[in-house]
Amino acid sequence: MRLGLDIGGTKIEAVILGEQGDVIYRERYATPKQSYGAFFEAVVEVIGKAMGAVSGPLSVGLGIPGTVGSSGLIKNSNILVLNQQPFSRDLEQHLGMPVAVTNDANCFTLSEAMDGGGKGYGVVFGVILGTGCGGGLCVDNRLISGPNSCAGEWGHNALPHFQSTQDGQPVSCYCGQLNCIENFVSGSGLERQYFDATAQQASVPEIMQRIASGDDDSCRVWDRYRDQLARALASVVNTLDPDVIVLGGGISNIALLYPGLQEKVAQYVFGQQCCTPIIQAKHGDSSGVRGAAWLGAQLPLNIATA
Repeated sequence: MRLGLDIGGTKIEAVILGEQGDVIYRERYATPKQSYGAFFEAVVEVIGKAMGAVSGPLSVGLGIPGTVGSSGLIKNSNILVLNQQPFSRDLEQHLGMPVAVTNDANCFTLSEAMDGGGKGYGVVFGVILGTGCGGGLCVDNRLISGPNSCAGEWGHNALPHFQSTQDGQPVSCYCGQLNCIENFVSGSGLERQYFDATAQQASVPEIMQRIASGDDDSCRVWDRYRDQLARALASVVNTLDPDVIVLGGGISNIALLYPGLQEKVAQYVFGQQCCTPIIQAKHGDSSGVRGAAWLGAQLPLNIATA
């Protein structure tokens, strides 16, 4: 059996998957963030409760916001107490077994590659269009992370073909770069562009309601958003040419996103042709925790006995 933890800024979700990927245990807990010690103790307690709920061996995998750097320390996490901590090493020493830890976008991608929308494809590129914009890369059901742990981080490339006349003023990203894709195609990027165009604050659902009512300004912002997304995805096709692109996150649930998107991407692909399927994730919000469980099972000798 496979135990996966999806650790976010507000909750920790634990799931145990059976042999066929069936969920046989699921619990959610609040994420303590006041100190690294409190956070670590909570994670250990969650794992212990899950192990006590079943009989038999378990593998363990975790998805976190942030990445494990080459030094073994966590970086770029919005759970600030995690940054610069040897979380993976501490957990392995405490449990006495190997533990797989990677970022949440990687977990999403692995989940969809294993038994989700990307099942049966060799090269799967996963995209999360949520508050931010993450990505991951799977080849033959194995995550590719790279020596810098940056594989799939397409959201922090510059938006292709940026022009202020069509995309607005340049935008500084929190990462220190300019015009990162995340600042345009994330949910918060769509909301920012809507405000810049209309001087009105609106959430993504509110924007979509106005589009449905035929509001011209909202429709223009949406058309620009889809063009930006197409440009960004075309850069992935030109670089990796994956067998499938799977979209997750809140914006992936918008039906209006998909009609004609492949054709839009083709306009920016070398040769102006694109046969890459661009599909919605099968497991939705559950992909993160499912991917963590699958990841743990891929580690050799990664076994704990309940």
